[in-house]
Amino acid sequence: MSTERVNPPELSPPAGFSHAVVASGSRVVFLAGQTALDTDGKVAGHTLPEQFERALTNLLAALTAAGGTPSDLARVTVYATDVEAYRTHAPELGRTWRELAGRDYPAMAVVEVVRLWDAEAMVELDGFAVLP
Repeated sequence: MSTERVNPPELSPPAGFSHAVVASGSRVVFLAGQTALDTDGKVAGHTLPEQFERALTNLLAALTAAGGTPSDLARVTVYATDVEAYRTHAPELGRTWRELAGRDYPAMAVVEVVRLWDAEAMVELDGFAVLP
C-alpha cells in the first residue's frame, strides 16, 4: 500500500490527525467499533485514558489479525461520551496513540455521543485501512 498524508497550508495545522489520506492498495479492511472490552466482554478501565488505550489496542488487534499495521489506517472515528473530557486528556491520549500506532496519523474525527452500546464505555474507535 502507498499512502500520502495531505495537509494543505490553507487549513490549520493538524495535531494528532491528517486532514486527508490518499491510499492505494488492493485490500480494504473495515474495522468495527472497538471499546475497552476485555477478553471476557467486560469494560476495562475506569478513566477515559485507560479506556482509550484498551479500545485502541482492540482496534489494532483486529487490524493485525486482518493482516494490517497501524500505518495502513486510512480513517479512524472516535466516539466519545464527553468531548470536553477527551480534549482535557488529549495530550495523554496522543502519547498513547504514538506509543501504540506511531506517527502516521489517519484522517480522524471525534464525535460526541449520548452513550455507547456498553453503558460503562466512554470511548469507541472504528475505521478502515487499506492494505497492499
